Amino acid sequence: MLVKKHQKARLLPNSKIFFQLGLALSLLLVYIAIEWKTVDRYVSELNTYNVQSEEIEDIPITERIQEVKPPPPPPPAPEKIEIVADEEEIIETVLETTETDESEFVELKMEEIEEIVEEELVEKDVPFAIIEVPPIFPGCKGTKAEKKKCMVEKITKHVSKHFNTGLAQDLGLSPGKKKVYVQFKISKTGEITNVRARGPHKRLEKEGIRVVQLLPKMTPGKQRSRPVGVSYTLPITLIVQN
Repeated sequence: MLVKKHQKARLLPNSKIFFQLGLALSLLLVYIAIEWKTVDRYVSELNTYNVQSEEIEDIPITERIQEVKPPPPPPPAPEKIEIVADEEEIIETVLETTETDESEFVELKMEEIEEIVEEELVEKDVPFAIIEVPPIFPGCKGTKAEKKKCMVEKITKHVSKHFNTGLAQDLGLSPGKKKVYVQFKISKTGEITNVRARGPHKRLEKEGIRVVQLLPKMTPGKQRSRPVGVSYTLPITLIVQN
């Protein structure tokens, strides 16, 4: 028995493609059948519609008649008119001139003129943080920022050198950090004045005042190109050990 199928024919690799084409074609036919629309046509009888004749009515033209109001009656005339005789005399007012003649003179009484002395405005101290031209510690040079930084470093070094750090330990304070705040003023002449202190012990306050009073004379600060007093607050931190 002879085999009808050709030996070189291989349909198996293309069977999937043929299947997909057939499936797509069938889906397309089903979609067209579902979406197909039919329209029923009805022909109405022409004789069933009756055109009624419209009645034409005449609309009369009307005019708006405005009511004319009569004018108001004139005011009633006075009953009697009295004639008054002009017997009163009219007094004329004569204005005197204010101009002076050479013959006239004015006598002035010279009174004592009190001389007003303007009191010099008392300028308040300017804080060190906002001073225009800061005070200059001896030996500090450079720009405004550099002079400020140098002054803080010099004061810190001065306090560390002269402050008796063992005093806090001798006073029997509780262990930890203790701070003494010393406030002072750099006057218009550059001297250290108005030194005050606040701390955990009176002896520490006195020690802070003593150390600050040892600061050297400085170049005074300026505000609006004028020497002014500059207030400065110095915190001193002490560590008390067990």
